Amino acid sequence: MNKEIQDFTKYIQLERRYSIHTVEAYNRDLNQFQEFLNQIYLINIVKAEYPQIREWVVYLNNQEISNRSINRKITTLKSFYKYQLISQNIEVNPASKVNVLKTEKKLPEFVDEENMDFLLEKVEFTDDYIGVLSKTILDLFYGTGMRVEELVNLKHKNVDKVNLQVKVLGKRNKERIIPISKQLMQQLTLYSNYRNESISNAESSEYLFLTKNGNKIYKKLVYRQVNYYLSLVTTSSKKSPHVLRHTFATHLLNKGADLNAIKEILGHASLSATQIYTHNSIEKLKNVYKQAHPKA
Repeated sequence: MNKEIQDFTKYIQLERRYSIHTVEAYNRDLNQFQEFLNQIYLINIVKAEYPQIREWVVYLNNQEISNRSINRKITTLKSFYKYQLISQNIEVNPASKVNVLKTEKKLPEFVDEENMDFLLEKVEFTDDYIGVLSKTILDLFYGTGMRVEELVNLKHKNVDKVNLQVKVLGKRNKERIIPISKQLMQQLTLYSNYRNESISNAESSEYLFLTKNGNKIYKKLVYRQVNYYLSLVTTSSKKSPHVLRHTFATHLLNKGADLNAIKEILGHASLSATQIYTHNSIEKLKNVYKQAHPKA
């Protein structure tokens, strides 16, 4: 691996504490650009200038790679060369003048409140460990908006039954507290009791959610269960835990929750990431207007 890329990778992993997925993506982008430079210019990535970067962007665009993916690669280069500038390996950031490409704003998909109520109140879950586990997972996603990584890594000690809250470890190892309802806490208690009765070594594990064999739960299992149960109430192409996160945020906003409060609960770094949910609410208002206003 290129030394400068390797140093940068260590920096974002150890000092900036980026997630393993982000580190891998950045590393992949940088190596792809180095390969491009090797094929045409035979230069090290730190020797690249604005024209070479611009040419790579054009090349990627000609490969019919989405603007969103290209923009991520541009962001990677901007971060990489900014680090090289601070490290005094270069005198000018060649990526500073590169503009991101225009992208269509995709509204986050979510499940209607009526369908979520039907799923959680009317659908019969199997009367076994997996059934109780699946119901609890769905309740927790919809009741907290947490990410799948946060749910998988949730520990017993993170659940505060007295104060009705859970502590999660989010992106970049940032902890946050999420309030939960009495009903959700009752479901968590029901699951814990069922788990301890069903799995012999359950109480020795620090993790809350386990497979029926007593191992820490894994993301693929979570995705599979969420996909199955969401398919019962929605025809949306996306049926993932993240859809439930979007659903949680959208329903809170529709009920009048403060945007800043939603930001804190979701663990967003900036308010701009949370504001996308206002578009869903505006679309809902437009539909109401069209259906109800006599001149619409």
